[in-house]
Amino acid sequence: MKSFSFKGRQELLSGIENEHYDVIIIGGGITGTGIALDSVTRGLKTLLVEMQDFAAGTSSRSTKLVHGGLRYLKQFEVGMVAEVGKEREVVYRNAPHVTHPEWMLLPIYRKGTFGKYSTSLGLKVYDFLAGVKRNERRKMLTMEESLRKEPLLKKKDLQGAGYYVEYRTDDARLTIEVAKTAYANGVDLLNYVKAESFKYDAHGKVAGLYFRDVLDEERYLVMGKKIINATGPWVEETIGQDRKIEGKSLFHSKGVHIVIDGSKFPLRQAVYFDTPDGRMVFAIPRNGKTYVGTTDTEYHGDLVNPEITEEDKQYILKSIAFMFPDLQLSMQDIESAWAGVRPLIRQEGKGPSEISRKDEIWTSETGLITIAGGKLTGYRKMAETVTDMICEQLKQEGKNCTESVTKQMKLSGGNFNNPEDYGRFINDRAQAIAVETGISLGDATSILATYGTNTDSVLRYAGKELQETNLPLSIKLTLHYAIEEEMAITPADYFIRRTGAVLFDIDWVNKWKYEVVAYMAIVMKWSFEETQKRMDDLNQRIEEIV
Repeated sequence: MKSFSFKGRQELLSGIENEHYDVIIIGGGITGTGIALDSVTRGLKTLLVEMQDFAAGTSSRSTKLVHGGLRYLKQFEVGMVAEVGKEREVVYRNAPHVTHPEWMLLPIYRKGTFGKYSTSLGLKVYDFLAGVKRNERRKMLTMEESLRKEPLLKKKDLQGAGYYVEYRTDDARLTIEVAKTAYANGVDLLNYVKAESFKYDAHGKVAGLYFRDVLDEERYLVMGKKIINATGPWVEETIGQDRKIEGKSLFHSKGVHIVIDGSKFPLRQAVYFDTPDGRMVFAIPRNGKTYVGTTDTEYHGDLVNPEITEEDKQYILKSIAFMFPDLQLSMQDIESAWAGVRPLIRQEGKGPSEISRKDEIWTSETGLITIAGGKLTGYRKMAETVTDMICEQLKQEGKNCTESVTKQMKLSGGNFNNPEDYGRFINDRAQAIAVETGISLGDATSILATYGTNTDSVLRYAGKELQETNLPLSIKLTLHYAIEEEMAITPADYFIRRTGAVLFDIDWVNKWKYEVVAYMAIVMKWSFEETQKRMDDLNQRIEEIV
């Protein structure tokens, strides 16, 4: 494929039935793209197919934290805390433009979930297990120090707080950067193609995949030695196209987050706090907004667009009122919301918040490999584990793999010698870019912050003939880059997963959505009917989120 774009997508499809892959991965979330990157860099010819856009499922609907799972210490999942805690640092080192240290306040209240001693000890153990750097190790704060960090906290019965570091991320952009890195290393990736059934060899083993291009309804058959089911909440549906695996099932847990403008919820400091029913919830400031979540309820509805109920929103509003009693927030203050479905391994007798987030690998009688469960933070290690298993199987068939190299591999846009260079990179270049292109200093800073070392690739479109529209140059640049180098196919891809704007800047989306759709229609040669369809789809996505 010559480009990671809609044109390159068509080119790949035109010859795909003549290809034979070592590995075919179904699912373009963080797990699937991570496996694709690990397998291709170990010498395996790899294809990834995704029925929606990359990261359209759970991988764009998380709490947007690469975190070590402090709460799993309470469940004595020491191994998980140690593994994902260390993986936080790997993700940060390899992608500092989409992963940022975030000091987290854990308030301690009399008769609360965490006591002073247990919090101090727990955070100390957490630091040890996760291998936390010296300058990011936990601190214990007095009541006065806690209120200076966050004056909105409930004062009654406040005893102090733990203060420790998590890592904030843009989950969708992290997934896109993994996909782009996989593409740069030779993976063939296709979005908007739906796996429909399998082809079997004479021994009843999966040997190929039938899939349908959902954009034009064309059907294809592609052959592969190993097929991986990494479809997240859809893993059981995909297994259903093969043969049922006895004794294994998923528990779908829905997590909802809401976004409130900073003028209504002026949070200074990220907080991890108790809810009235004894759960824990995050409140995190981001670019002038505050987002809060998550809920944790069993879910049986639409997986593509999980429903956000009034009850979900009320639960979070009540949690906010419980911890920040001086705020007077109502349903009208919610600017946007999102719901994600976590695919957890069912454990009898345990509720949503008690079920382990540990990943498991299942293999059917036909050889279909399924990866289920897991966390965003541990995506790279999960991918390495799956690929180790694939390589062991292929070795018996005469195909050798090299060792995994992803632990030290910089992701697309993250090519900095040290993560600390990222901030200096923005400061050193923003003014020059603003002067050179004529875009505002704020827009120049935003592009640098979002695209990191890919910024020059974004800016090179400034010197090309772009379609005449009323769009500002900064939008044209990021939109054109999304189309030509990030395989954005629809306006929703751009507004939701390439920029995150629908969640965190809905006014901006509504201001420019018609011009963006018109621009994409010109570049991608849509008919009037296709353009209207894309506009309707975007409006529907906005309505669901808002």
